Amino acid sequence: MKLSRLLIYIAVTAVSTYLIRVIPLIAIQKKIENRFFRSFLYYVPYAVLAAMIMPAVFYATGNWIASTIGFAIAMIFAYNEKNIVTVACASCIGAFIALVVLG
Repeated sequence: MKLSRLLIYIAVTAVSTYLIRVIPLIAIQKKIENRFFRSFLYYVPYAVLAAMIMPAVFYATGNWIASTIGFAIAMIFAYNEKNIVTVACASCIGAFIALVVLG
């Protein structure tokens, strides 16, 4: 691949990524008053993060039963308002123990 073509690809990627972030700042100058739209914008990052993480949760161990056990442990700890490190460690340990027991 030629260097000039590579630089064009990098420039197009940079511009398109930059535009996605700049256009809302330019288009919307005043505070958003619509309650529905504000709550929509508030929850979008959480929805995107969940959509990216959930498939990985169930395929990470290679055993869907162990993954489900780890997920259930994470949900229980999160429901009991434990911090994120405790939730992550408990779910990893639970999935590991399930893998060892299930073989």
